[in-house]
Amino acid sequence: MSQDATIAETTAAPRRTVHFDELAELVGVPLGTSSWHHITQEKIDAFGALTGDEQWIHVDRERAKDGPFGTTIAHGYLSLCLSTAITFEVAEFTGVEAAVNYGLDKVRFTAPVPSGSSVRGHVTVASVRRRGRRFTEVVFEITYEIQGSEDVPCTARVVTLLQPAGAAA
Repeated sequence: MSQDATIAETTAAPRRTVHFDELAELVGVPLGTSSWHHITQEKIDAFGALTGDEQWIHVDRERAKDGPFGTTIAHGYLSLCLSTAITFEVAEFTGVEAAVNYGLDKVRFTAPVPSGSSVRGHVTVASVRRRGRRFTEVVFEITYEIQGSEDVPCTARVVTLLQPAGAAA
């Protein structure tokens, strides 16, 4: 593989600019794909220490060699925590005063993410609806992929509340 092909493979597409008023027209439309996010053992260890989930399949390199995955794996929630970074890397939302994480509609961890691998996310607008005077609820569907693998390690429907610029407080 040439160096140019390697660079193209690891670089995200240009960030898409989406104005708040355009969101309803984008339901079902892919917004884009993020860059690759490298999942190091150090990130896995730090996530485990922070969350208290230090199960051996995540943090014990020696034991994990003989475990079900042959190596340590990232926590599913570590992958999921990338959803905000992935979404806002793929698109810049203009005409928006504030964005608030509201929740998740559906999350599935369908394949392990081995330590040392890289993941990226494909983001699509799944739905848009008004929530009172101040907020619009946007559901982003994110499908993760592991570099060099056909496995899909995570799919998630991430619910975000966007407050349009100038909305009454």
